[in-house]
Amino acid sequence: MAEAKTIAFHTLGCKLNFSETSTLSRLLESEGFEKKEFTDTADVYVINTCSVTDNADKECRQLVRRIQRKAPESLVVITGCYAQLKPKEIAEIPGVDLVLGAAEKFNIAKHIRELAKGDSAKICSCDIEEVTGFNASFSINDRTRTFLKVQDGCDYNCSFCTIPMARGKSRSDSVSNVIKNAEQLAASGVKEIVLTGVNLGDFGKGQHGEDKYEENFFDLVKALDKVEGIERYRISSIEPNLLTNEIIEFVANSKKFMPHFHIPLQSGSNKILGLMRRRYKRELYNEKVKLIKTFMPHSAIGVDVIVGFPGETDEDFKETFDFLHSLDISYLHVFTYSERDNTHALTLKPVVPVHKRNERNKILRNLSYMKLQYFTQQHTGETRKVLFEGHVKDNMMEGYTDNYIKITIPYKEAWVNEIVDWKI
Repeated sequence: MAEAKTIAFHTLGCKLNFSETSTLSRLLESEGFEKKEFTDTADVYVINTCSVTDNADKECRQLVRRIQRKAPESLVVITGCYAQLKPKEIAEIPGVDLVLGAAEKFNIAKHIRELAKGDSAKICSCDIEEVTGFNASFSINDRTRTFLKVQDGCDYNCSFCTIPMARGKSRSDSVSNVIKNAEQLAASGVKEIVLTGVNLGDFGKGQHGEDKYEENFFDLVKALDKVEGIERYRISSIEPNLLTNEIIEFVANSKKFMPHFHIPLQSGSNKILGLMRRRYKRELYNEKVKLIKTFMPHSAIGVDVIVGFPGETDEDFKETFDFLHSLDISYLHVFTYSERDNTHALTLKPVVPVHKRNERNKILRNLSYMKLQYFTQQHTGETRKVLFEGHVKDNMMEGYTDNYIKITIPYKEAWVNEIVDWKI
């Protein structure tokens, strides 16, 4: 495969995947590959997959079919969570040439060089227990906000989740390495870093997942706050039981950490939280939201929630709706429960009919819309700092306030990657 010169990437799923795709792209460009847009014709296509929902699996298959129609002679490489969980299933998709599991993802250049079109799909994977190393990743040049991966894997065993099976045990970078990466990003002109991980608040388990914690997430937050040149940080998502009061208070007093939290809830019913094997009850979640709003009344709070989990009755769903309605939050990310192989949730009954799951999803998405409208209206007339991004669509540009309100204005080149005082 030595003659291959062009490569294109597509990312499915989370911010962590975006950071890793960007790193893989830089890795391959340093090996002499020329990066192309995924819509262009390329010698090699890399799809970095997710497996949180059934939809992500389907999307991967659709993308492979699209490549087959457009560029049948090109090589197709699948990596990411779906590739680790179901390598044989992916290898059987017509057009797939290489499946890279979690341990081999960052050895992608070597594998591509050894590949030839027409051979049967090659699988390079191993048991997830053998995946122990940590590979630092960050996105750059893709957008003004950079996703910096500081943690990987998860030791929790939520009954609906395949992530521990796809990414292995919890492990993290060291504070000193993260600081070096942040300084490198600052030198390249990045203004905002979004800290990402699978279970970010569990930061501190060493690069191979040792049980002892020599450092913790609060240590990381304090150290990053001192890095020259980075003007903004966001915490991508943090479990409510790991979001300590000292972190909340520190963010409230920091000029660099934005007043914006994303805290997974998953259900507002303690019964369902128990079935999900979550590590908190709704009362703790309520306390965290109230504390954030006491210190930062202007802060944005985003919430993940799953509808249609096995055993969720109409009363349980109403409990979730009423709880979310009562919380001073800004928006929801609503997920419809989908069955995932090898999870404990598959054994739970009764199963919620798909049409009911979809109805509940719609109800919560409507609630999210109203919450966001209300949150934005509360800040209408205020002047807040907006970091504008370079992405242009229909001659318009976007940016986000410190508290994550999206602002769209006519494109001004001078404002790209600049923080501007803007009256909402």
